[in-house]
Amino acid sequence: MKLKPLGDKVIVKRVEAETKTKGGIVLPDTAKEKPKRGKVLAVGEGKRTDKGELVKPSVKVGDEVLFASFAGTEVTVDGDELLIMGQDDILAVIHK
Repeated sequence: MKLKPLGDKVIVKRVEAETKTKGGIVLPDTAKEKPKRGKVLAVGEGKRTDKGELVKPSVKVGDEVLFASFAGTEVTVDGDELLIMGQDDILAVIHK
C-alpha cells in the first residue's frame, strides 16, 4: 500500500530508539522515549496561499528530520508505524 500525503502533510518513519546510553548502560523498553527524529517517506504537493499560489514544501523524501514531541498522527500501514504530520511540525532537517 502506498500513501500520498495531501497539501502540506509529510509522512515520516521514526528512527529506532537508542538501546544504550552514551555511558554504555542498556535501557529497558519501559525507559525508552519515542524518538523525535525520523526519515521523510513522502511529501505532499505543498500549501496554497489565500491567493491560490502553491508554496512548495521545504523538505524532500529521504531527509532526516527532528519534530515536536507530540507531532503528527500515528498510523500503521503494512506493519510499519508511521507519522502523518504537517510540515509546520518539523523543527529541523539533519544534514550529515
